[in-house]
Amino acid sequence: MRIAKIAAFVVAVGVLAAVAVWPGPSGTVQAGPLTMSECEYRTEAGTVAAECGTLVVPENRRDPSSDLIGLPVVRIPAASGAASREPIFRLGGGPGNTNLKFPQASRFTDTHDVVLVGYRGIDGSRRLDCPEVTGYLQTSDDLSAEVSLPFKACADRLTKDGVDLTGYSPAQRVDDIEAARTALGYPRINLLSSSAGTRTAQIYSWRHPASIFRSAMLSVNPPGHMVWDAGITDNQIRRYGELCAADTGCAARTGDLAASMRAVAADPPARWGPFAIKPGNVRIVSMFGMHHNGAASAPVNAPTVIDAYLSGPGALWAMSVLADLQMPGTIVWGEFASFAMIDAPGGRALSDPGSILRGAATQFLWGFPDVWPDSPDNAEYRTVRESAVETLLVSGSVDFSTPAELATRELLPALPNGHQVILPELGHTADFWEHQPDAGKQLLLTFYDAGRVDSSAFTTRPVNFDPGALNMSTIAAVLIGVVAGGALLALAILAALVWRVRRTGGVGLWWRLLTPLPLGLGGWFLGALVAWTLAPSLFVAGGPVVVPAVGLTVGLGAYLTWNRPPRTGLIIAPAASLLGALLGLLAGSGLTAPLIAILGAVALANLALLAFNPRPAA
Repeated sequence: MRIAKIAAFVVAVGVLAAVAVWPGPSGTVQAGPLTMSECEYRTEAGTVAAECGTLVVPENRRDPSSDLIGLPVVRIPAASGAASREPIFRLGGGPGNTNLKFPQASRFTDTHDVVLVGYRGIDGSRRLDCPEVTGYLQTSDDLSAEVSLPFKACADRLTKDGVDLTGYSPAQRVDDIEAARTALGYPRINLLSSSAGTRTAQIYSWRHPASIFRSAMLSVNPPGHMVWDAGITDNQIRRYGELCAADTGCAARTGDLAASMRAVAADPPARWGPFAIKPGNVRIVSMFGMHHNGAASAPVNAPTVIDAYLSGPGALWAMSVLADLQMPGTIVWGEFASFAMIDAPGGRALSDPGSILRGAATQFLWGFPDVWPDSPDNAEYRTVRESAVETLLVSGSVDFSTPAELATRELLPALPNGHQVILPELGHTADFWEHQPDAGKQLLLTFYDAGRVDSSAFTTRPVNFDPGALNMSTIAAVLIGVVAGGALLALAILAALVWRVRRTGGVGLWWRLLTPLPLGLGGWFLGALVAWTLAPSLFVAGGPVVVPAVGLTVGLGAYLTWNRPPRTGLIIAPAASLLGALLGLLAGSGLTAPLIAILGAVALANLALLAFNPRPAA
C-alpha cells in the first residue's frame, strides 16, 4: 500500500512537471486553400454566428524557401445575408496586440461583412513572445531602465529557433490582408483602422490601392510617430491645464496644472509610508493614462492621472504598482519590435528637452532599435506617400498618443480624396468607441456607404476632472486593505490550527477543506507586502515572492490539518508544497500563475503526506 502511495506521489510530480515545461504546439502548418467553417464570435451585442478559417502564408515573402505560417481569419457575415456592400476589414492597433478582438463589429453587420485577419507574430502559428523582456521588466528597479540587452537576447533566441524576424514587417502584414481579401473573393474592401493599425492602412493604400474602396482611420499615426514628441505631449498637458482652469473643482486644487504635474513628475515622493514608489513607473503610466479622456475600458485615464498628481503619495504608489503589474506583459514584445522597426530611425534619435513627463514612456518602449533585425521592407514606407484612396481621418483633440495636428500637417496633404474630423475633448481610440457610440457609427457608415462625412451627431464632451470612486487613492487603499487583510488572515489561520491541534490533537474535515485557499492567498499577500516594502525590484507574481510565501504557508497548513502526522511531515509537507508552488507557477502566466501555484502547493503537500504518512487523517 505504501509503495502505491509513493508511486502516486511520483506520478503526480511528473505530471505537474510535464505541464510546467510543455512547449505547446510546434507552430508548423501545411499549405492549402482558405476554407471557412461555422463558428461563433463574441461582440458587444452578444455572441453571433461567424465563419472561421486559417490562411497559410510565407513567413517571409522575400525568401522563396521561407517557412509557412498560419493566420486565423474570422468573417462575421452581414445580418441581411446579402452582403451587397463592400466588407469592412478591421486593422487594430498596438503594435503587439491581437487583431481578433473587435466587440464593436456588431455596429456594422446590419449591412456589411466584418473580417478580421490575425496579425503575424501574435495571432498565428508563430508568436513572437519575449519572456526575456517581460522577465527583465518584472524584476527591474524601474520600468524606465535600459532594456536593449533582453531585446537582443530575445531576437537571438528567436533567430536561433528558425524565426525570420525580418518577415514580420508592416508591409508583409498588409500582404496577409490582401491575400485574405483575394481568398474570400472580395473585389474591393473598406478598411477600418485604429492607432498603429492606421499605419498598416496607409501602407495598404500605397501597395494595393485598387483593392480598397474606402478607408477610415481612427487615431491616425503617420510615419515616424510611433516615437512620441515630448514637445507635443507638453502642449497637450497645457491644453488640459486650460480646461482645468475653467473647471471649478480642478481650479480649486491647482492654479497651474502643467506646473503641478511637472513638479511631481520631476521629483515624486520616494515612498508612501513603508512602500516604495518608482518614479519612472509613475511617469510611464501617466503618459499611457493621459491617452484617454475617461474611457471606461481604460481605468487609468486622464482624470485619474490628473487626480493622482494632485492627491499625494498614496495615489502615486498605486500608479507605480499598477505599472509593475500590467506593463511588462501588456503586449507581445517581439511583434511590437518587428513592426515598430519601421520607425527605428526616430527611436535611435531619442532625446528629451526637459519635458514634463521626461519622455519616460517613449524610453520604455524603445529599447530595441540597435539590436533588433530591421526588415528591408521598411525603407520605402518611412515617409508619407500620396494616395488617391478615399480616406477619412478621425482624431481626438486631446489624444496624447496620436495627436490630431500630425495627421493634419503630415498626412492629409498627401490625400487628395482625404477628409479629417477632429472631435473636441476626445482622446485615443477607446474614447471614440465608448463616449458617443451612435455618433461614431453614423460617421463611419455614412462615409462607407455614401462617401459623405457626417459628424453632426457628435457633441462636445467636457473633460470630467472628477475621476469618481475609482481613483488612484482608492485603489491604493483597496490594494493595501486586501493584501494586508489576507496576510493577517493567513497568520490567524495558522495560529488557530496550532492552538486547535495542541488542544484536541487534530482538526475536522471543514478545516482541511476550507483553509488551503486563504492560506495560499494570504501567504502570497504577505510576500507581496515584503516585496513592496523591502525589495521593490521583485515582481509580486514572480517566483521569488510566490514560491516561498505560498509554499511555506500551504505546507505548514497541510501538516497541521493532518491528524497526528509524523514529525517528518513538518519537513515533507512544506518541501512538497514548495515544489508544487514552483511547478504551478511555471505552468501559469501573468497574474493567474500564483493561483495555479497555490493549487500545485496544496496538491503536492497533501500527496506527500498521503504517500509518507502511515496514519492519514480519518
